[in-house]
Amino acid sequence: MKVINEDIKNKTFKKVYLLYGDEPYLKKQYRDRIKENITGSDTMNFSYYKGDKLNIKEIIEMADTLPFFSEKRLIVIENSGFFKRSNEELAAFISILPDYLVLVFVEEAVDERNKLFKAVKKEGYVSLMNQQTESVLIKWIGKCFKEKEMTIEPAAIRLLLDKTDASMVLIKAEMDKIISYCGTRTKVNTADIEAICSTMTVSKIFDMITAIAVKRQQEALRLYYDLLAQKEPPMNILSLMVRQFNGILQVKEALAMGVNSYDIAKSMGVAPFIAQKYSSQAKNFSIKQLKLALKDLADVEEAVKTGKLDAKMAVELMIIKYSAKKVEMEHVG
Repeated sequence: MKVINEDIKNKTFKKVYLLYGDEPYLKKQYRDRIKENITGSDTMNFSYYKGDKLNIKEIIEMADTLPFFSEKRLIVIENSGFFKRSNEELAAFISILPDYLVLVFVEEAVDERNKLFKAVKKEGYVSLMNQQTESVLIKWIGKCFKEKEMTIEPAAIRLLLDKTDASMVLIKAEMDKIISYCGTRTKVNTADIEAICSTMTVSKIFDMITAIAVKRQQEALRLYYDLLAQKEPPMNILSLMVRQFNGILQVKEALAMGVNSYDIAKSMGVAPFIAQKYSSQAKNFSIKQLKLALKDLADVEEAVKTGKLDAKMAVELMIIKYSAKKVEMEHVG
């Protein structure tokens, strides 16, 4: 990202950029900054393509079109999937991009063995934009409030991170609400966070799994019923439980192999403090239990889809089984 900042500052843009990763806020921010500094409100020399059914020949034809009363033409291609499948034609075109063109790809996942990925890396700049570390987010939050001539207590920052699952998109939305709520007050505390910030579904799932892990069955069920009261679909809750148990298992296995927490977070593509949450939950499960839980979750999902089990009851059964004082080593269904 430092390279892109320098390019924007110096107005010396590379011919092609790839912004990828699981932090949408950063990708959107840098995409928009590049656009603002190359074409601004000029629509004649800006083209935007999105989706996995794009016509490559059409894109190349547009790229070969000289800019209209401007030095640069900008093309943004988003969520194309081009970097996950063979794309010889576009990979070859990257090596002969005209000087007036800036091409920006915005993707979630890529295959670094892909020829297009290698071509972009050779001819331009590739930037991985994943969820940021806790320390980076803390500095960013503090800076955002400072720009509004406000301060925020460290405990309030921690609570904000917990409630938003460290997503910059959600953090920014909640900060805007907090600033409006505080009015003329210049110091933000935990009471403000509790009063304004919604506890996101993912955060509640974290709490629910923690309650399951430490065998607080009534608390786990209460959190589940709270989610249902908020109109969260049981199948969505089930899906998030799968993600949580899968994360706990990844951390558990990595720790067993002696991998440190920083490398675990990096390999999983999550903030270190989230990996630490998985680690704390992992202490209460064996690898065998975690694998069984994932098998059970897959089984009950199938049972719901085939009409053999009610969705609400399916999740309830899983919570009851894994929050019991002793987890039986047999499948639910």
